[in-house]
Amino acid sequence: MNNDLLTQLKAVTTVVVDSGDLTAIEQFRPIDATTNPSLLLNASQLDFAKPMLSEAVRYAKSKHDNATQQLNLACDKFAVDVGTAISKLIPGRISTEVDARLSFDTAATIAKAKQLIALYQENNIAPERILIKIAATWEGIQAARELEQQGIQCNLTLLFHMAQARACAEAGVFLISPFVGRILDWYKAQTKQEYSAETDPGVLSVREIYRFYKSHGFKTIVMGASFRNIGEVLALAGCDRLTISPNLLAELAQQQGKLQVHLSADMPQQPAPAVMTEAEYRWALNDDAMATEKLAEGIRKFAIDQTKLEQLIQQAL
Repeated sequence: MNNDLLTQLKAVTTVVVDSGDLTAIEQFRPIDATTNPSLLLNASQLDFAKPMLSEAVRYAKSKHDNATQQLNLACDKFAVDVGTAISKLIPGRISTEVDARLSFDTAATIAKAKQLIALYQENNIAPERILIKIAATWEGIQAARELEQQGIQCNLTLLFHMAQARACAEAGVFLISPFVGRILDWYKAQTKQEYSAETDPGVLSVREIYRFYKSHGFKTIVMGASFRNIGEVLALAGCDRLTISPNLLAELAQQQGKLQVHLSADMPQQPAPAVMTEAEYRWALNDDAMATEKLAEGIRKFAIDQTKLEQLIQQAL
């Protein structure tokens, strides 16, 4: 019997690979996979994706004469073609991210999500195999509410606070990706302290969200993300899903020992609180410097990498 920690983790948690690299996905055989603008930018330099970049440019030119429309469509086509290649290696879902620069525009987010779904359908990938990734701003959550009602399921990302998690669950979002490592980064920078897995503020945040969902009967899936070390991963064993980078998956596969399960959905039920208002959401986020700063920084960083990808495609156009 295989006693490595990755095999044991897969028995209690759905493991997702956080990568746009087909080789890593083939190696670890996850159920699902996630991409984002940073991972797509990295993928654009890999041999498997270079022809996809050329095809995305050709496709966009065949559909539009306008340069801006060509660029937008080529970026979406590239993201979808990488996602399509990944989807052929996994039994579950591929998450594809909406342009971070649309994070405060509900209508534009909905339109972009539908465009991505349509491109996937052209590639014969059904909507039920896709999650649309959207930043967990108030506007993003409202876009996800409408998309979910139309049968397009969403993964709300850049999530650092219980207020974001509550608003997502109340909107009927399929899945959230609370970030662990970025929360830790902020606290380490502020306090100049080191944290164990049991005191790690990112781990504690995801545990709190998970227990809140399970005790109040919310169906939204919790997928811990953005890990800095395997200690954080192991401290969330039992969580619905965990999306993990290939280097940490390799480390888990090499480690032997007995896995301790920390999270279970089996807990006493409590009545759900009153639905959060926009004002309550905005105040709660504003009142937490870490959540405010990391959400803004995350959107900016994804937008920077999206711009870099556009510059690559612009040269090809």
